[in-house]
Amino acid sequence: MVLCQNVCTFVRSNKYDNSMKLYSDQALAKILDRDIFHLIGDVADQMGVECYVVGGYVRDIFLERPSNDIDVVVVGSGIDVATAVKKRLGRKAHLSVFKNFGTAQVKMGDEELEFVGARRESYSHDSRKPIVEDGTLEDDQNRRDFTINAMAICLNSKRFGELVDPFNGIADLEDGIIATPLDPEVTFSDDPLRMMRCIRFATQLNFQIEDETFDALSRMADRIKIVSGERIEVELNKIIMSPHPSIGFEYLQRSGLLQIILPELAALDIVEKRDGRAHKNNFYHTLEVLENVVKNEGATTENSSLSTFPLYLRWAALLHDIGKTKSKRWEPGAGWTFHNHNLIGAKMIPGIFRRLKLPMGAEMKYVQKMVDLHMRPQVIADNEVTDSAVRRLLNDAGDDIDDLMLLCEADITSKNEVKKKMFLENFRMVREKLADLKVKDYKRLLQPVIDGNEIMELFHLKPSREVGELKQYLKDAVLDNRVENEREPLMQLLMEKARQMGLRE
Repeated sequence: MVLCQNVCTFVRSNKYDNSMKLYSDQALAKILDRDIFHLIGDVADQMGVECYVVGGYVRDIFLERPSNDIDVVVVGSGIDVATAVKKRLGRKAHLSVFKNFGTAQVKMGDEELEFVGARRESYSHDSRKPIVEDGTLEDDQNRRDFTINAMAICLNSKRFGELVDPFNGIADLEDGIIATPLDPEVTFSDDPLRMMRCIRFATQLNFQIEDETFDALSRMADRIKIVSGERIEVELNKIIMSPHPSIGFEYLQRSGLLQIILPELAALDIVEKRDGRAHKNNFYHTLEVLENVVKNEGATTENSSLSTFPLYLRWAALLHDIGKTKSKRWEPGAGWTFHNHNLIGAKMIPGIFRRLKLPMGAEMKYVQKMVDLHMRPQVIADNEVTDSAVRRLLNDAGDDIDDLMLLCEADITSKNEVKKKMFLENFRMVREKLADLKVKDYKRLLQPVIDGNEIMELFHLKPSREVGELKQYLKDAVLDNRVENEREPLMQLLMEKARQMGLRE
C-alpha cells in the first residue's frame, strides 16, 4: 500500500550514482539513430538553424518509457522547418500549421512531431496568456516547467546526440524528485496549471516534490483559480488514472489545492472526538478505498466483467463518502453517525461534475448511482441474504453490479483482521446469490408482463401518479417473489390494488 498520511518531500542533491542508465552523447546519438531525426537535423543544417528534441521525449529516454509525441525546438522558425520536413517526407506525412501560436505539427502514422521556435515568455499577474518573443535555446529551457522536462538533445549533424542539461535534470531523475528550473514561485505564478502538473508528474512517476518547489506550490495555491475547469479536469483525470493516485491527492490536500478544487473531499480530512470516542479520518479512508479499487479493478472472474467506466469507477471511489461531512451527527449512546451519507453524497455529484467540467451524461449518472448504492450490499450482508433483497440490488445496479461490488469490497478498510474477514465473507455470500440470480434475460424477467400502457388502457387513465403507483406495486410483487412474473397472478394483484385505490375498469 502506497498510501501514507505524511508524504515526505526531498531537498535536491547534486549527486547521483550509476543506478540509472546514464547515456553518453554517443549513446544518445545511437538511440536517436532514426531516419526521421537525421532528416530533421539535415533540414535544420540546410536552413542554418539549431534544432533540438526536447521535453518529455528526452525525459522518457532516460526513464526508458515509450513515447510517440516528439517536441522539436528550433532556434528560428519552427513552422519553416516543419514545412520543409513535410516536403521531404511527402504524402506519408500530414502538416498542420498554427500561426497564432508559432507552432506546426507533422503527423506520420502513430508519431506526432511538434515544431516550435525557441522563445522567451513573460506574464501579467492576472492572466495565463504570456507575452511571447523569439529567444535562444537557453530562454526556451528557462521557461520549461520542471528540470526533468528541460533537457534537450541536438539534432544538427555536427552535434547530433549532444545533451544540453543546464538545470541538471539528469540528477533530479536519478534522485526521483520534481523541481522547477528557476524560482518555483515565479514558475507557478506565471502558469498556475504547472502546480497541477507538478503533482501529476510526482504521482505518475512516483517521484517526490523538492522542498522549495512544494513550499512555493503551497504559497501559490490560490493562483489555481484563474485556470479553467477544463484544464484542471485533464490533470485530475491523469492523477486519478495513475498507478497510485493517493499520492497525488495527498499532495493536493497538503498543498491547499484540494480545498480550492474539490472542497467536498478536502473537508473529510478531520477527526472529531467527544466523550473519548473519535470517528476515523474519512479523507485517508477514501484514499485507501481508491487504492483498493485500483488494485482490484483488473481482476475478473466468470461472474464479473470489466468496468464500463474505469475512470469513473475511480471517481466513484474518490467521492463515495463526500456526504459524510453534512450527515455527521453525535448521538449519545451511539457515538458518531453518518446516516444517509450515501443519499446526501449522490445529490452532491451533479454539482461537483458541473463545476469540474466533467461529463454530465452517462458518466455522471454512473458515479451518482455508485455513491447512492455503495451501502446497499453491506446492509444486505449484515442481515439475512435473501433473494428479495439481492433481486432489488441487482435491479437497481443493473449492468454496473460488478463495479458496485468491487467498490463495496474496497470500502472495507478496517484494521481489525477478524472484522475485515467477516465483512468480506458476507460479501462473498452476496456475490454467490447474485450469480444465482443472473439468469438469461433477467432484466426482462424483472419487468412485469403488464406494463404502464396496458394499465392506462384498463382503467382509462392518462400518465399519472396512479399509473406509477400500480406499476411499482406489480414490480415489487415480482421482486419480492410474491408471485411469478406471469399474466394471470399479476392481473389478479392489479385488480385488487386498483379497487383499493378506487379505480374501475
